[in-house]
Amino acid sequence: MHDALTGLLERRAPVGLGTWRSFWDQLGDGGLDRAQSLALLASLATALPGHDTLRPLLDSLAERRPARPAGRWPGTVNVVGTGGGPKTFNISTASAFVAAATGVRVVKTGSRAYTSSLGSVDLLERLGVRPTSSYDQTADTLDRYGIAFAGPFVYPAQLTRLARTIAPTSMKPFGRFLNALGPFLADLPVTAQVTGVSASAPLSELRSLARTEPRPGRTLWLTANDRGADELLGFADNTIHTHDGRELHIPAGKLVPSDGGFDDLGPARDPASAPAHFLSVLDGTEGEVATRTVCLNAAALSVASGHTTDWTRAVAAALEAVRSGAARALAERVRAGTRPAPARTREV
Repeated sequence: MHDALTGLLERRAPVGLGTWRSFWDQLGDGGLDRAQSLALLASLATALPGHDTLRPLLDSLAERRPARPAGRWPGTVNVVGTGGGPKTFNISTASAFVAAATGVRVVKTGSRAYTSSLGSVDLLERLGVRPTSSYDQTADTLDRYGIAFAGPFVYPAQLTRLARTIAPTSMKPFGRFLNALGPFLADLPVTAQVTGVSASAPLSELRSLARTEPRPGRTLWLTANDRGADELLGFADNTIHTHDGRELHIPAGKLVPSDGGFDDLGPARDPASAPAHFLSVLDGTEGEVATRTVCLNAAALSVASGHTTDWTRAVAAALEAVRSGAARALAERVRAGTRPAPARTREV
């Protein structure tokens, strides 16, 4: 049994950087069998270890990433969530489109559903929006539309290796671990990241990771609220935890009215109707509570990215983007411009 797995199971001492390096080396060389890989994932999913183990784990994965372009994408914000909260439509994906329609440069990362019926990747697939496959393509898409959806290339290849090693077992049973650490695994040269943290995610551990963020100069926000959702809510008391230890409070009713509840934010009736439902959210026809919720989260992207410092103006700009049709029009342009080309029929 590898020392990393022994350390996780016994919980007596932190698993250090050298041990994690050895684990990934053996995984890459085929020296770890399916049973050990499953045990490692099960341990991480059952209870996240302490910061002295998590930080070396993330650092060991970060140092194995391929080199990405130097520098940052100025004024660009990534939005992502841990999932696992009350069931709603894809609020963060909608807020990404709305914020981009106001002039904020947005990159959205995410995954397929682990704890819900439809993750952001699943929704984009149904919308016909193709995620990017490289940094250059992401930058080009960002320049063209002001928004891009980054594909799995931003995540460590070792996770793919683990998935192959445990096959035919799915990674879905380990969604709690993957959702919690996913926002810290994506590697993008953005200047800000807004991460929604639900009640099912380990907020204290994630705050510790945020405070030891190894990429200086990047704004990192963790948003949480007293209703357990991984999004800002007008009818909840919200807190934004920053990477430098500050807390920004947005009480219920502070920026948008506090009426409504989760019944107003429910997902589409079935996956087939999700695209139409999502587009109706973007054009404001799914109700005022849905519109205000999306615009509140879009405002957070605007402020975190430095596009504006005024929350009230950011919310107003987002509402205008929805009511003018700009948000839905942007989504339609992205759909038309990034969907896969139809297969050609060979002539005989």
